Amino acid sequence: MNLAESSFHSSSSSDDLAAILNDELETASSDSSPEFGTDEDEEGLLEQRVKRQRVDSAEESLQVIEDAPVVQQTKNACLHPGFFKGLCMVCGQMEEDDGSGVPFGYIHKDLKLGSSEIDRLRGADMKNLLRRKKLILVLDLDHTLLNSTRLVDLSAEEHHLIEQALTTAQAGDGSGTLFKLDRIHMLTKLRPFIHTFLKEASELFEMYIYTMGERAYALEVAKVIDPEGIYFHSKIISQSDCTQRHQKGLDVILGAESTVLILDDTEMVWQKHRENLILMERYHFFSSSCRQFNSPEKSLSQMNKDERESDGLLATTLGVLKRVHQAFFDEVGLFLKWTSFFFGFLNLFLLQLGETDAASRDVRPFLQRVRKEVLAGCKVVFSGLYPSSEVPSEQPIWRLCERLGAECCVNFDSSITHVIAGCPGTEKSRLALRHGKFLVSRRWADAANYLWRRLPEEDFPVILPNNPPS
Repeated sequence: MNLAESSFHSSSSSDDLAAILNDELETASSDSSPEFGTDEDEEGLLEQRVKRQRVDSAEESLQVIEDAPVVQQTKNACLHPGFFKGLCMVCGQMEEDDGSGVPFGYIHKDLKLGSSEIDRLRGADMKNLLRRKKLILVLDLDHTLLNSTRLVDLSAEEHHLIEQALTTAQAGDGSGTLFKLDRIHMLTKLRPFIHTFLKEASELFEMYIYTMGERAYALEVAKVIDPEGIYFHSKIISQSDCTQRHQKGLDVILGAESTVLILDDTEMVWQKHRENLILMERYHFFSSSCRQFNSPEKSLSQMNKDERESDGLLATTLGVLKRVHQAFFDEVGLFLKWTSFFFGFLNLFLLQLGETDAASRDVRPFLQRVRKEVLAGCKVVFSGLYPSSEVPSEQPIWRLCERLGAECCVNFDSSITHVIAGCPGTEKSRLALRHGKFLVSRRWADAANYLWRRLPEEDFPVILPNNPPS
């Protein structure tokens, strides 16, 4: 199967164009530059990395199963489902410069698809995924899966990490987490548990990398976290692939939004897809990372420590992903199990009905359901966290606690379980202590949001400003 055939059901009149596309992909894979640094060279690096995998992965990404609907067209009225190098992949007509269509540069730099064809492919991809009991997982890189720094930004206390990275490279056993990327003059530290995370997540999800970094950086890091190319293939999306400035979007992913979960440390870049997002606490291993975000805390390297593999952010998040995946598919499976028990002779019909039911499902409500379990049963009131003139229900801390399943109130009464305060001297703080209620800082809610569980309240005391706990 070649790319053009799998994507567009080309008619016999476009067989030559399909062959040209396949030849172009193959030529681009082998025609690369050994140098590094310019835009042209970065493309060479891209083609060096994926080579024939580009064609194979594109076929997989644009795969059309037998019963998928076919683009309807006539010889004289082509719908122009996609363009390659500015030419329609069905009729060969030159593309009009009207801004329509979405470029898929990470599959091939000259590929653009029309909205109707994208919708058709997403529908076909959904059926294919559901048959394999898989969803889609989009992964950010920096501060989510790893932390990188330029070599020139290393502090004097961190220069020993270069030697540590060289030792990792010499060992070559795949167990290292610190790498020196000579081609781009950077040092990268992988978040603990990343290898187990990728291995187990890949069994449940088709995975994409999606970073606001440059393509050269994304490809270099991909070599580190996926050296065999078994997790991502060519599904590596970088800043140049975004269709809206300073925003990431699912429009460049050939999968239905209802099947996508996202891991990212930055919520604001996913304005249109917040309900798909699992927000990650930023991984600040290097001191330059703390400086970048004006964090007053020391970096992990400065404290000579790291997250624990067993209960760190990636291990916790993997558990959430598994729960959402199981909830999504188990309800369909339970439906089929019980109906098949009573109506065994309808097995084929029930199987088709189950597939239809699964295709109509949306992963977002399942994610919301798991999230609301975090602070379920808590009734909270806030003190000293926002001006009294503001509308309480519009405040970020209020919305966060509601998303986590807590009941939020304006006034203190006997039913309140927690007072979340910015200062221990407020009236509501004193009431909490007087009536034996939990008095916690805002960090308690933030930690629950990142770790997906209610943490011990005594670990989050309310203290006076500029008066750190002893």
